[in-house]
Amino acid sequence: MQAFWSRKGSLNVLLWPFSWLFGALVRLRHWLYHRRVFFSAHPGVPVIIVGNLAAGGSGKTPFVIWLAQWLRQQGYRPGVVSRGYGRNLKTPHVLHSDSTPAQAGDEPLLIFQSAQVPVVVAADRLQACALLREHYPETNILIADDGLQHYRLRRDMELVLADADALFGNGWLLPAGPLREPVSRLAMADALVLSQRGGTSALPLLPMSPVPVFTVCHHPGHFYNLQHPAHTVAADYFSAKVVEAVTGIAQPQVFFEALRADGIKISARAFPDHHPFAEGEINPGATVVMTEKDAVKCRYLAGADWWVRTLTMTPDAALETWLVAKLAQWPKESKTHG
Repeated sequence: MQAFWSRKGSLNVLLWPFSWLFGALVRLRHWLYHRRVFFSAHPGVPVIIVGNLAAGGSGKTPFVIWLAQWLRQQGYRPGVVSRGYGRNLKTPHVLHSDSTPAQAGDEPLLIFQSAQVPVVVAADRLQACALLREHYPETNILIADDGLQHYRLRRDMELVLADADALFGNGWLLPAGPLREPVSRLAMADALVLSQRGGTSALPLLPMSPVPVFTVCHHPGHFYNLQHPAHTVAADYFSAKVVEAVTGIAQPQVFFEALRADGIKISARAFPDHHPFAEGEINPGATVVMTEKDAVKCRYLAGADWWVRTLTMTPDAALETWLVAKLAQWPKESKTHG
């Protein structure tokens, strides 16, 4: 789909009328919220939206983890709300130590385990905010994961993430292109954050951006054993093995290419994004490597030689400086605009 959405071929052109209709509905919906025809509200503490304009992976989950940890370092008490895409439970869920991917979704569970902050999932993010504050009244700032288009929730800051390589594809709306909203929507946000892999790729040539542009770089880290997380190895552990590289993420090729770059011989197996792994889908006796997002769903399926590739994220120093200045402008009492 990323390749399809990067061009303006004949099939894209055929789908363009549907994109026009989709765009008309998007604009109408936004106007109805802006005019307060549709109900929206503020949860009472500052809200930072982390979202994207384009469908597909943009690095939101590692960014939310970093942002939550960074806010804690700045003295805040953050919480995270999310839709919990792919979970089976339809009612709101306050994550706890025994939460499962079926209850919470894979990404919220990874955020909860990695960031060590309160996380609540619900289709209605406003309801999730209320539930989080009820259970964690000390929370004084909220991060809404993938909440850019959830206008019921009024917000104080919007951070739009985009993949530095894919950006906004062909610039067309779904289904002819990858966009959930027009690129012009960026002007209403506070900043654009570009996710780079490895920190070596050149930044794309961007038209004049209406908002500040920052970068975050994702670097492959070490490997840890899924059964025994304290047991870590480097890439040379796999030098004499043929590894099953298994993943269910939006851009699996990125994961496969990173393993090959380390000289690891892999047999690549890509499942759909958010795939709920089940017993028997992966050979428990094989040497397996997967992402952290996949690992939260495979904890009880893992064989002895299953490994998780970690990912570290380094933000642009200018982003941290900008965030400090931006947060310092907020009054102590919560804002209520959106």
